[in-house]
Amino acid sequence: MDMPMQLHLAAQYLATAGISFLNKKEDDSHTNLAFSNANKGLETRPLDDSGTKLCLDYPNFSLRWASSNPETLTLHGKSHDEIVTWLKDITSSLDSSKSYDYKLHYDLPYSMGPDETFQYSNPEKVETLIQLRTLGNTVLSKVLVENNLSSDIRIWPHHFDTGAFSALGENSETAVGMGLTIPDSLVDDYYFYISGYLGHSGLDTSNFKSLTKGKWLNDGFKGAILPASYSTQEDAVTFFNEAIQAYKS
Repeated sequence: MDMPMQLHLAAQYLATAGISFLNKKEDDSHTNLAFSNANKGLETRPLDDSGTKLCLDYPNFSLRWASSNPETLTLHGKSHDEIVTWLKDITSSLDSSKSYDYKLHYDLPYSMGPDETFQYSNPEKVETLIQLRTLGNTVLSKVLVENNLSSDIRIWPHHFDTGAFSALGENSETAVGMGLTIPDSLVDDYYFYISGYLGHSGLDTSNFKSLTKGKWLNDGFKGAILPASYSTQEDAVTFFNEAIQAYKS
């Protein structure tokens, strides 16, 4: 199993910590994660009043218990059962009546076998993934500010995309969802995306003016995409800004 898949699976330990200890939100936001540009990894929301978080360290491929008594578990060579046992033990230190349980309410596109273990390999690929997540955070932060939009920037553990969602103005009924997502059936590459919504309905893009960067789609996915591999920060910001203006027009 390659490193992107393993990181996606490893992120589920953070998501299940959120599911186990945080109050359920209707939009499932209690499960989502942040990517820390400074720490080069994922982190949960605070799991208690002391700000304790469970983190996934990309460069060291490890789980990090960020608390007053920090601990680290290297994932290389560890099985799912070994990791769950560690998490049950480490989370018992939380001031909570709840306990850790690895239980997802969504399906993932791949899984580990009962005898399979995590294997850290290809550090160059991991560094590329760090750069992409950092780029996603940086670009979305800049676009939100430049367009006077307000949104958290979060990673959703199911689709594993870095995303933001905002109405296009205080009194606007139109909203945009945008972000950076992993390769899928639409694009065989990490790619930036944006789509507009009126309520729950995707907005038609067939009459929109062509973009300087990226392209509009209107068949199935209604929105615009830009492959990330050869896109600069400037390219991505231009892509989002032009698309947002099209939705505002």
